[in-house]
Amino acid sequence: MSEADPKFGSALKKDWTLGPIFDADAHIDPPHDMWKEYLPNHLKARAPVIEAREDADYIVFEGHSRPVMMINNQAGRTGKDFKMKGRLSEQRNTYDPHKRLADMDLDGIDQAILFGGGPLGTLDNELYLASFEAFSNWVMDWAANAPHRLFPVGHSPMRDIDETIEHVKRLAKMGFKMVQLPAFPQNPEAWKTTSEIKNMKAGQVSAQTGDPKGALQYYQPEFDRLWKVLSDLGMVITFHLGGRVPRFGEKQHFLPDMPMSKLAMAEPMGIFIFNGIFDRFPDLRIGMMESGVGWFAWYAEYCDRTWEKQRYWTESVIDKPPSWYMDQNVWGSFIQDRTGILLRDQPGGRNIMWSSDYPHSETTFPNSHAIIKRDFAGVPDKDIQDIVCNNAKKFLRIS
Repeated sequence: MSEADPKFGSALKKDWTLGPIFDADAHIDPPHDMWKEYLPNHLKARAPVIEAREDADYIVFEGHSRPVMMINNQAGRTGKDFKMKGRLSEQRNTYDPHKRLADMDLDGIDQAILFGGGPLGTLDNELYLASFEAFSNWVMDWAANAPHRLFPVGHSPMRDIDETIEHVKRLAKMGFKMVQLPAFPQNPEAWKTTSEIKNMKAGQVSAQTGDPKGALQYYQPEFDRLWKVLSDLGMVITFHLGGRVPRFGEKQHFLPDMPMSKLAMAEPMGIFIFNGIFDRFPDLRIGMMESGVGWFAWYAEYCDRTWEKQRYWTESVIDKPPSWYMDQNVWGSFIQDRTGILLRDQPGGRNIMWSSDYPHSETTFPNSHAIIKRDFAGVPDKDIQDIVCNNAKKFLRIS
């Protein structure tokens, strides 16, 4: 199913009374010919190409080929019809702006934060950096088709603080409100990371995860230069399942990896809280995207109780409970998480945002209205409206 189907979808139901929906985590991947159009002229010939083979389409790049992975584009399919590799023609067309907006209308989605893209998985430094800029230019051009509805996330490398600052300033001038950083800083050679995934290029994994064991870490005081720039510009940081990347395509590991990829987001969150970053930069905001939120309130309580006892011998630099910083500076998004909804009034669990995860395999499309009603059963309308719309606007500082 590649286009909006008028025979199904949330928006066809006439009993929706819960107001607008701001999807806090949807995805947009560019068409594969984007790279040849948006890379600098002298790099265009090095762009990936698509090669049709008997079993699937393959992405051919720098002497290597890998099949088109279908797991990130399953919108409109039921679980029994999922498959791991296939052809571009079998994927839903999410990058045609008119079809994308039609799908949002079909599912009753008014506005959306959009993740996707980032760098090419190249070993060449010039091409690696150029691919960040190419994607940012393309996605901002794409979002210009409906700027009041589409809010793309800018991507930046994070292997050198001054390099990242320059990328952040460029993204801010282009109109981006968010910048995606890896959960941990990258190595100077960004394609080297201890977080290796067999079916993904290391440079792409590193753009999400960085290197948990690298020499550069966010708690280091040198990073205050970056936090100040982000605070001054009013840009928010997003981390997107970067604490641990699931081993996509490996049947033995995929299911146990998925929940761990969400819980692992606690580590970068704790680094920001316990190292006093929010004390020094109280306007700084981070979003733990696609992390799920049912564990937020538990994490906040555990950290509060542990900090109360251990703060003295550890010479803790914070003077407020960890939950306080979560309520002031940390947001999180979820897809289907009734536990998090029920804990919405608990410390640490308040800044939560609903998302559809379109068009990934966990997406609620095209039944978002029904799933929201199921998961929010018994919740006051005002609280529903905050979680499915207002909290995302507050996160982005938009009215």
